[in-house]
Amino acid sequence: MTGTTEVAAYGPADPERVDVADPRLHRDDVLAPVWRWLRHHDPVRWSAHPSGGGYWSVTTHAEAVQVLRDSRTFSSERGMRLGGDPRAAAAASRKMLIVTDPPRHGAVRRIIASAFAARTVRRLEQNMKETVTAALDRALEQGACDFVEIAAMLPVSVICDLLGVPRADWDFMLDRTTVAFGAVDEHGSPTAAAVEAHAEILVYYAELVAERRRRPREDVVTALVRGEVDGRALTDEEILLNCDGLISGGNETTRHAAVGGLLALAAHPDQWQALRGDPGLLPTAVDEILRWTSPGAHTLRTAVRDTELAGQRIGAGQSVVAWGASVNRDESVFDEPDEFRLDRRPNRHLTFGHGAHYCLGGALATSELRVLFGELRQRVAEVEVAGPVRRVRSNHIAGYEEAVVALRPAAGDGKRVRHG
Repeated sequence: MTGTTEVAAYGPADPERVDVADPRLHRDDVLAPVWRWLRHHDPVRWSAHPSGGGYWSVTTHAEAVQVLRDSRTFSSERGMRLGGDPRAAAAASRKMLIVTDPPRHGAVRRIIASAFAARTVRRLEQNMKETVTAALDRALEQGACDFVEIAAMLPVSVICDLLGVPRADWDFMLDRTTVAFGAVDEHGSPTAAAVEAHAEILVYYAELVAERRRRPREDVVTALVRGEVDGRALTDEEILLNCDGLISGGNETTRHAAVGGLLALAAHPDQWQALRGDPGLLPTAVDEILRWTSPGAHTLRTAVRDTELAGQRIGAGQSVVAWGASVNRDESVFDEPDEFRLDRRPNRHLTFGHGAHYCLGGALATSELRVLFGELRQRVAEVEVAGPVRRVRSNHIAGYEEAVVALRPAAGDGKRVRHG
């Protein structure tokens, strides 16, 4: 048993007794000392549920890489998150990309990736610039603004463009997506309003799938409609599940990284001024923001055979959870991991995962953040917190419900032309 002096050095509570899956601890952002203790003393820890069963917590970088890259031992097909509905996971298994293992995973992934033609990427980049300009025009006009609302505009417009949603419907999708993926109750579960909004999104995409069967375009929905796996066309259910996965993943990572990154820059004005003075910092700055914020709080796999990890015997059928906030601060990989340094290099963060399930939209999310922070560094002189900052109560998403900030315009920044 760890002595009280050593425990006190790592945190206010006994780390051996902390339930790291408690959504309240993630909302209150108090787990850093617990993660540190676990990395040093118990990097692969079993947590039992009172009702039976449990899960293994993986808190170190090397072991997380081992779990994420070995899909033959650690499967994604039984669900990707703690507390998920096993019936929903079973229904989506081998149909939705994120709950499909190789080799089928690779076949579905190639269908979606086929939509990323060079001209599509150029169109997306132009869309990013127009959306960011409009978003910052709005933020600067308001003075103090909820940056969660501002940051939501970029990923939603990009994913709409990628999937083929007409521009006239983007505001509707922004509203419905914000509710569907942002409204949670005191237990961290979606509210009734969120469930309703999610259903509306799926109905919309069902209609879009039918439209693309009649009139194909250069977009992901068309690629899915035309795609085949093992000589069989994808069903409407498979298409909708993969649209849903893209909407969720494309929205949450970019939005929460953008908000968390801006708050980190407000808390570290020296880093903000360094970025303002050196555009060459932008690529490493975005990687550091992704490491620092780690929007995906955890990734779950299920062992499909008995194995060993960091000396622990893991049984077939047991859940194994890699915690992003811990593995991205592993002292054995990151020099001074609790320092926010925009020039950090190398930066082997696992924010986009690792192995076959490396985030399909990782490059796109990185581009979005580069455009956003590139525009911010040019147009904003100072960033300061000007009101409430509330984190999401969730052990799955590390993000924000509200973040009121004031953006002080740089000298000479006139009102930009708005783009529709």
